[in-house]
Amino acid sequence: MDERQKTVADKIIDYLASNLRLPRENISYDIPLFGDGIGLDSVDSLEIIAGMDQLFGVTLMGVNDGVFANIRTLSGYIVNHPDFKEQN
Repeated sequence: MDERQKTVADKIIDYLASNLRLPRENISYDIPLFGDGIGLDSVDSLEIIAGMDQLFGVTLMGVNDGVFANIRTLSGYIVNHPDFKEQN
C-alpha cells in the first residue's frame, strides 16, 4: 500500500470509528468488514457508501462486494477511481 492509499485507508478507519462507533484499535487494514471480521451489516454498508461519497467523491453504489472485503480493498478502489478527490 503506497502513502496515498494509506492516507485514504486511515481516513476510512477514522470514519468507521466515529460514525459506526467502532473501537479504532479493532480496525486494521486487512480485517474483514463484514461477517466474522468487524461484523458490519447491510445497514452499515449504506453508511459506508454515503460516507465515501461525501469524503472522497466516489460512489460505491452497485460495486462488486469484493471492494468491501476490508479497508485495504476499499481504499484501493477509492484511490484508483476516476472521481476520487483528495482531501487537504
